[in-house]
Amino acid sequence: MRAAYLLTGQVMHERLRPVQNRFVYPVFCLRLNLARLGELNNRWFGVNRWRPLSIATRDYGARDGSDLQGWMRGLLKEAAIEADGEIWLQTFPRVFGYAFNPVNFWFCHDKNGGLRAVLAEVNNTFGEHHRYLLQAAGGRVILADSDLHSVKALHVSPFCPVAGHYQFCFKDSPDSAFVAIDYFDQEGLLIKTAVAGRRVSFTPAHLRCALLAQPFLTLGVVAKIHWQALRLWMKRVPFYRKPQPPLHPVSHSLHLRSSKESQS
Repeated sequence: MRAAYLLTGQVMHERLRPVQNRFVYPVFCLRLNLARLGELNNRWFGVNRWRPLSIATRDYGARDGSDLQGWMRGLLKEAAIEADGEIWLQTFPRVFGYAFNPVNFWFCHDKNGGLRAVLAEVNNTFGEHHRYLLQAAGGRVILADSDLHSVKALHVSPFCPVAGHYQFCFKDSPDSAFVAIDYFDQEGLLIKTAVAGRRVSFTPAHLRCALLAQPFLTLGVVAKIHWQALRLWMKRVPFYRKPQPPLHPVSHSLHLRSSKESQS
């Protein structure tokens, strides 16, 4: 098993109401085996050291630079989730030292490789963050059609209230990876978001090519967030003031009954 790989692809975001607003941007991100971070340092990438591309452990988990795998296993233990296999982190890297990640995903597997939990670590542009710990109903292995929901707890956009819920979908294949997050308010589906990428070997050559293709990756993420916000403001989409951040740092899965279950 590799210690890491690149994902090169696109992010899609679409708002459906009260005006439609859709955009697609190229991105690249990393999937890192947290047990093998020490093997990843090279000329183009570093862990807790300056490189053109890097990650800093203080950006994740406890936010104090402590061991990420140990922190995640502690969270799983508190939630009584049996995921004793590999833990992988999907994240945008720091680019020339600058980082902003709208959301990081921690994929927690059992010893047989089954995906038992996913932690979605959401960050907003106000320096706040919140975590959504997702697991399938009954503790089953998470599949592409698993029912994964969580109540929205963090203010992310001034054009959406802190209300409603998210629906998550994760699909992996040997060659690609796909993550979707749909946001529902009281009227139904409001926002569709997806990140899709092709798996690429984590080599200095591929890291260099990804950086040269998108040298302003993380700066661009912030710039595009503000640009799209300006477009919504110009279209007079209703504006919501930022409330206080949530009291609890972690939200857990909300298992909604499917239409089939409700009819039984």
